[in-house]
Amino acid sequence: MKCEEIRERMPDVAAGLSQPTAEEGQHLASCAACAEQLKAMSATMALLDEWQAPEPSPYFDVRLQARLREEMTAPQPGWLYWFRRPVLAAALTVLVGIGVGLFFTRSSGIYAPPEEEAAITETAEPGSAVSDLQALDKNHDLYSDFELLDDLDLQQDVVANP
Repeated sequence: MKCEEIRERMPDVAAGLSQPTAEEGQHLASCAACAEQLKAMSATMALLDEWQAPEPSPYFDVRLQARLREEMTAPQPGWLYWFRRPVLAAALTVLVGIGVGLFFTRSSGIYAPPEEEAAITETAEPGSAVSDLQALDKNHDLYSDFELLDDLDLQQDVVANP
């Protein structure tokens, strides 16, 4: 028999609810660790059997009833109290969402701080390939609108000259 198998039944045996089988008895005789654990559990169960619950104070019931009467007569919170909690939770959720959104838009390169832009433009010489690329990058939205205009002109030409 394995130690894990006997440890499943050990609380019942230690409490005296059941007796160990012959196979379990042989294992307990041969395994010092299991025998020691059973002995410790039996001692714990014996202590628990001797324990007596303390008696409550004679005034416990009187004080409990008085406290219950106080709570029953206390004014109950109105609908505004219960409505305020979900509204606050929703507002905090929205604020956290906005904060996370701003964090990711700033860190993903969509927003470049002015110090970085100034540092980039100051290092490039005017008329060089680097400055031309920076100008293209800076005015990307403007140039993409020109492509839309070119496409629009082509469509008008096709319609006008079928």
